[in-house]
Amino acid sequence: MTGVVGFIGLGVMGQPMAMNLARAGVPLVVWNRTASRCAPVVELGARLAGGPAEVFERCGTVMVMPADERATDAVLGRGTPGFAARVRGRTVVQMGTVAASYSQAVATETAVAGGAYVEAPVSGSRGPAESGNLVAMVAGAEADVERVRPLLAPMCAEVFACGPVPSAMITKFAVNVFLITMVTGLAEAFHFAEEHGVDFARLRRILDAGPMSSRVSRAKAGKLADADYSVQAAIADVLKNNRLTTDAARTRGAATPLLDACHELYGEACDLGHARLDMAAVIHALRARAHPA
Repeated sequence: MTGVVGFIGLGVMGQPMAMNLARAGVPLVVWNRTASRCAPVVELGARLAGGPAEVFERCGTVMVMPADERATDAVLGRGTPGFAARVRGRTVVQMGTVAASYSQAVATETAVAGGAYVEAPVSGSRGPAESGNLVAMVAGAEADVERVRPLLAPMCAEVFACGPVPSAMITKFAVNVFLITMVTGLAEAFHFAEEHGVDFARLRRILDAGPMSSRVSRAKAGKLADADYSVQAAIADVLKNNRLTTDAARTRGAATPLLDACHELYGEACDLGHARLDMAAVIHALRARAHPA
């Protein structure tokens, strides 16, 4: 791994990912809209940039993980005269989850401007991000993907090449269907148990011992049993990813009855004031339905 790498977007996921890059000795330049989020990465040796433009000026490869499409446009300068100069001769690595059509458009515009674009959305929450055990799905020109692959190693346990853009994003949406419906089903199981007086600690032990147990189910069952809603994957972010996935499904006529039900529940959880809590807090929406005020 050679050359200076940029990382923009140090949120719940981005910060630990950038920290793992810094620990691996990758020369790093970072920027985040909330500057204090950069401090732990800078302590590990990263350089702090004054803004997105400086990151692109100093780096040949820039990983971007902002909250959404609007934030991505802002850091790329997309839609402004500065966009072409910012991405020309650089490799933009989109690590956030965005609409597939949006990612395709950015890829096309970046290529026209003389840059390269790689999709690299990841599966996992804050815990796997901290331990470097995320799973990356990558898409783009084969040479660009192979150039980026070594940079993903400090952050990811597995990296899967998916083909051309936007195939990585579409694959991530398929993963989202399973993740969101699984965790929501787990929350519903705990809600059912609660209404019938079943002991949460015992239920957790049974689920952890059974054939359905997984790293995700064990983590979320622990949160539900302990009423610990400290964020690993926020309700608001799950709602966004749910929407992106159902929107993609509509383009091909795919049926998403379970995901549609989840979309309603996560929206209700946000309306109840739980947007920044972990997705396990969707149990509050179930409780509100059972016992409306």
